[in-house]
Amino acid sequence: MGSTKYITSMGELSRKDNSLCFRRDGKNVYIPIENTKEIYCLNEVSINSKLLDFLGQNHIVVHFFNYYGGYSGTFYPKDQYMSGRLLVRQVEKFQEQRMQVAKAIVRGIGINIYEILYHYYKHNKKEVKETIDWIKKEFYGSVDQAENVKSLMSAEGELWMRFYSCFPHFLPEDFVMNKRVKRPPDNPMNAMVSFGNTLLYTKTISAIFRTHLDQRISYLHEPSEGRFSLSLDLSEVFKPVIVYRTIFDLVNNRKIQVEKHFDKKVNYCLLNDEGRKIFIEAFEGRMESVFQHLVLKRKVSYRTALKLDCYKLIKCILEDKEFKPFSLKEGY
Repeated sequence: MGSTKYITSMGELSRKDNSLCFRRDGKNVYIPIENTKEIYCLNEVSINSKLLDFLGQNHIVVHFFNYYGGYSGTFYPKDQYMSGRLLVRQVEKFQEQRMQVAKAIVRGIGINIYEILYHYYKHNKKEVKETIDWIKKEFYGSVDQAENVKSLMSAEGELWMRFYSCFPHFLPEDFVMNKRVKRPPDNPMNAMVSFGNTLLYTKTISAIFRTHLDQRISYLHEPSEGRFSLSLDLSEVFKPVIVYRTIFDLVNNRKIQVEKHFDKKVNYCLLNDEGRKIFIEAFEGRMESVFQHLVLKRKVSYRTALKLDCYKLIKCILEDKEFKPFSLKEGY
């Protein structure tokens, strides 16, 4: 998995000379520091300040998750990419042209969901045509006509609901969800969506960290205390492309099965250890898969596409260029 390391077991993470050492059940597993950019702690992991200092020196981001697979927080090395000029312009863009950027994001979600559904329509799932037609004939118009962020997010909400309503047409019955439930997820599909969205959100945190953008100044989501709201913005258009395509592949090829890969209790449902490992491997595979970039004229991974969207936003902020988030249709 290259630059990303996942820790799925309980144990202790420490510095050992110039390497990372993860100790569990009396055994040491060494993680080379070279090329490691981010670490995911998906279980109870003990750390100390000596380790944090070492991680900070090497600019490694660490994401922590709770028992339910939910995001707890991120260790963020001292900001090495601070830019006062960009911060001022980022705030000005929020004050003066927030709706312009927010509309681009929501329109981008629609474009990518359309492409996902059109794939199934071409493969004889004609039942999705109603939603495809709605996106083309009504959704884009409602985005253009939205006068405030509230009405824009209402249009986005309807888009996701119509997308979910198409699932019974191309997924097995035991993976269909009646509605989106987040905390905690209540069925296998919600469990995978929540886990996948959180992985993507943290990938976006890592991508933004390596630019001069400020995580706190967002355009679609309200800037708020206690979360990186710009990461929520920039991850949105990639959800259909990365999270849902990963899920659909795992489910339809029976790599993930309800009876084998989930822990179900009275009011929640979670991926078990084996299920998480399968999901993470598929998710990372999707992030590293490549497509022909229309502008760069070369093959680019989705991980790189996420980073390129950060740079597109910087150009929008500093050079007033139109922000066009990643489009599955256009290939850039």
